[in-house]
Amino acid sequence: MLKAIADFFEKNLSGAAASGSDRHTIEVAAAALIVEVMRMDGEVTAAEREAALRAVRTKFGLGEGEAKELVDLAEAEAKTASDYYQFTSLINKRFTQPQKERIVELMWEVAYADTVATPYEEHLIRKLADLLYVEHHAYIRAKLKARDAAPR
Repeated sequence: MLKAIADFFEKNLSGAAASGSDRHTIEVAAAALIVEVMRMDGEVTAAEREAALRAVRTKFGLGEGEAKELVDLAEAEAKTASDYYQFTSLINKRFTQPQKERIVELMWEVAYADTVATPYEEHLIRKLADLLYVEHHAYIRAKLKARDAAPR
């Protein structure tokens, strides 16, 4: 799996970051959290997959094909992960507080993509927000913003 991720970044984003490998790793970590929300309720809808792709495209400035490949890689990585620490610890080291809050907002956008966030999705996002040290008021603000922008 790591070879596939390294190959992806070498092929698509090789000149995009000064710290190369670090940036690639953090992008996979952030994408993996977004993908986990998509997978949480056991049913990945087309709307959730599109929201995850849109989140990855906007967060990392990727094209359509690159975003799909990154989501696929992140999904495979998330399936084999034993916990969330390997992802959240990287994000905590590299992202600013506003960037971490944006990740929480993107997770909420995925959860609300199919019009309703399930209790499983809510629990996961709360847990991940805590692991990212996102304060409760920022968590709620992200939730309400995503909910209000969600399709009805």
